[in-house]
Amino acid sequence: MKLNVVTAASAIMLGFVSAASAVEINQSGADALKGNLTRLLPKEVAPNRAITVKPAGTRYEIISDFEKMLKAARPANFAISGLVPWSIFATPQDDGLWKLEGNNALDVTGHFSVAGQPRTDFTYVIGSAIFSGIFDPAISYLRSGDFSTKALRFTSKTAAENVAVALDSSTYKLTSSPSSAPERTNFAVSGTALGFVETIGGHEIPPVEIRADSLDLAAAVNGIKAKEIRDIVVFILDHAETEKLKPADSDTLKTMLRNAFPLVTSLNETIGVNNLTISSTGGNGGAKSLDYNVALDGPTNAMRFGFGMSARQISFDSPLVPAAYSAFLPDALQMQFALSDMDFTAFSEELLKADFNQDKMSDDSGKEAAQKLFKDGNLVMEFPKIAASSSVYDAEISGTVRGRLDNEKEYSMEATILARDLDRTIAAVQDLAKSNPDLNQLSFGLMMAKGFAKTDPDGRQRWEINVARDGAVSVNGQVIKGAE
Repeated sequence: MKLNVVTAASAIMLGFVSAASAVEINQSGADALKGNLTRLLPKEVAPNRAITVKPAGTRYEIISDFEKMLKAARPANFAISGLVPWSIFATPQDDGLWKLEGNNALDVTGHFSVAGQPRTDFTYVIGSAIFSGIFDPAISYLRSGDFSTKALRFTSKTAAENVAVALDSSTYKLTSSPSSAPERTNFAVSGTALGFVETIGGHEIPPVEIRADSLDLAAAVNGIKAKEIRDIVVFILDHAETEKLKPADSDTLKTMLRNAFPLVTSLNETIGVNNLTISSTGGNGGAKSLDYNVALDGPTNAMRFGFGMSARQISFDSPLVPAAYSAFLPDALQMQFALSDMDFTAFSEELLKADFNQDKMSDDSGKEAAQKLFKDGNLVMEFPKIAASSSVYDAEISGTVRGRLDNEKEYSMEATILARDLDRTIAAVQDLAKSNPDLNQLSFGLMMAKGFAKTDPDGRQRWEINVARDGAVSVNGQVIKGAE
């Protein structure tokens, strides 16, 4: 069977597209809803009553029997036990929307093996999974929803390694709103997971334990053409067993993709880890907070993809680090990077020129698409802020690098370096050099750098560095190296 069980989840969502939204709940409506839900399932699954629908008072009960879904697709090297049916209750609303509700649990064990790899035994437990949401058949997505879980546990065990993950509870909320762009929708999700614990160990692997009081998530995807993406999903599912598309089908898919572009107008995601601790035989460490973020925004012909992470109150205690060097370990760290001025409009146009009947895109097509994305091969990388601080240093760098995809030697850079209390840093390095003479060169280099520095009103030393494409280098306007 070429379609996996994930298709079942897609079918449940897409099944509401043409289902009747009449207020009256009856067996006829249940049969119609079941027909829509099962029409996208593989032939091996649908006849086995993997999904049943029945009237339940003022709503329909949709029962998904995962055991039956897996039965036809289960290979000889895979086994699972403990699967029980899950129920979703669907209530049609007068406005054509559907209210979906569920309260289920999971407790399964099993094993699988892959050729050349040891057998893996696993368990997956969810004490409860509760959700309530409003589904819009017009776009085939949830407009809003509340989700929560309790007592989630996962284990994986092989002859060499054991992994266990546990989560006390989690709560998440989904919202949506009309986009400023016509016929597009914005989606946002936020939530928190509490009591995260992961342990890793094994026959030859020293035990490691990772803990966090909480994990916070905030994400938004704006400007989605939900109906168009739904149609693309349906098209792909309908043609999943087709080895090669007919020319007419290929043209249809390209038209659908063209109508859906840009797939999003912007997106952002932030994940925060609070009170992180890592314990191992090699040492212990952690951070009061660890944050990660990613964002894509801007006009489609000049988009910017940014990534950042930061950590504060970092701690690290290990016999691998001599006590004399401990002051040089950062207690705060921040990094921000971005690729900017990317032309997704030209990239998508070039991508749609490719032959979808080929097994893979040709090298020439891939290179041409990359050239279009980075505007004739011109790469722009920004680092808005890279900063680190400890008891003996406080430094920050920012700037922009411009280069080419086809020539790594052809680049230019503009950067600013800031350092606070540089004398304290030099003194710390000189003190350490008493026991490690190799650090005398670093001390000398820092003193030379101080001679080129300018002093800002707040007392920080500043270096404005410029590297030209011809190889010339200047610091604070003073030429250090001429053009090559």
